[in-house]
Amino acid sequence: MSTQPNTKENVNRFDADVKATGSYAYTAEKLSSQLANGRITAGISAVYPFQGKRVLDLGCGDGAYTVMFADLGVESVLGIDPAATAIEAATRRAAAAGVADRVRFGMGNIYELGDLLDENRFDVIVLRGVLHHLPDPARAVAALARFKGAVVVLEPNGFNPVLKLLEKFSKYHIEHEERSFLPMTIEAWLRSAGFEVQHSSVINLVPMFCPDWMARPLNGIGNVVEKLPLVRTVACGQSLIVAQR
Repeated sequence: MSTQPNTKENVNRFDADVKATGSYAYTAEKLSSQLANGRITAGISAVYPFQGKRVLDLGCGDGAYTVMFADLGVESVLGIDPAATAIEAATRRAAAAGVADRVRFGMGNIYELGDLLDENRFDVIVLRGVLHHLPDPARAVAALARFKGAVVVLEPNGFNPVLKLLEKFSKYHIEHEERSFLPMTIEAWLRSAGFEVQHSSVINLVPMFCPDWMARPLNGIGNVVEKLPLVRTVACGQSLIVAQR
């Protein structure tokens, strides 16, 4: 049995963010965040057919991403997060968007999902920007081993040197215990849990917290950079992986 804790101090930090501003910093109305999140959402929606599916969104945070699944025509989505204040904000967000009938939230721990992984309860699990916040991400993926369905993972690209510098020197990244992993590391965790990797790519050139003058031109050339094999590997900010059992 692992002796790793089930939560990190950053759960309290994220709760504090919501109390202070009403949302997480990376879902706030900043141009770079809007552009980056827009590209990420488009990327996720392109690699898995969400129409009519039942979605389990693990580490849903303030629900900003979770409510977007309603626009993709899902049958239902349940968002789970250990941060109480974030879940309260997420519930209000779904109600304000008029999707509370299909988008629900609850507190939970990714290491202790219980009957949420029962067969035929969900079609797909989404882990959008979650693993790099966990005390033991490999154990979290291993905990999904009895799930039968698809797993969609979106994580910071561990090949990106700018991300590595931010993790080392950025006050925000340090306080929120941010770190990134190589895509093949995440793929190995999924395979160890019994999943077959069906898709792996790197996307999005726009950093979440860059100034507007930088965000606009980066967004403009993003599609071109994503088509350049060597360049995209180190320039793009997120890795996107889909696995299936």
